[in-house]
Amino acid sequence: MLDYFALGILFFVAITLFYGIIAIHDIPYEIAKHRNHPHQDAIHVTGWISLFTLHVLWPFLWIWATLYREDRGWGFADGVNPEDRLEGIERHLDDLTSRMAMLEGSDEPATETVTPETPQGGEE
Repeated sequence: MLDYFALGILFFVAITLFYGIIAIHDIPYEIAKHRNHPHQDAIHVTGWISLFTLHVLWPFLWIWATLYREDRGWGFADGVNPEDRLEGIERHLDDLTSRMAMLEGSDEPATETVTPETPQGGEE
């Protein structure tokens, strides 16, 4: 009787570990699917391959899946379009130029570029 109970516990533990490992290995894919990652399929396939490598690849899959977010891309930018950023910088530059011209006392903004003077001769 005790032998059958031990055998039942052994099967229960083996099946639980089997399904637990499969559920754990699929976490990076679920993260990628939730974030609408462009490489979802590659992450899913690599997750299955990591089963054969004893989950050596699994931490890298987790990082790969969490790097991408739909609202900001790969996480290295702040989500502002480069053209919009350039227009903002140009507006700021125009504002600074007009303020500088106003402080210098002229009525129109300066349009010429000023280059720094370089020392002539052997002055050090």
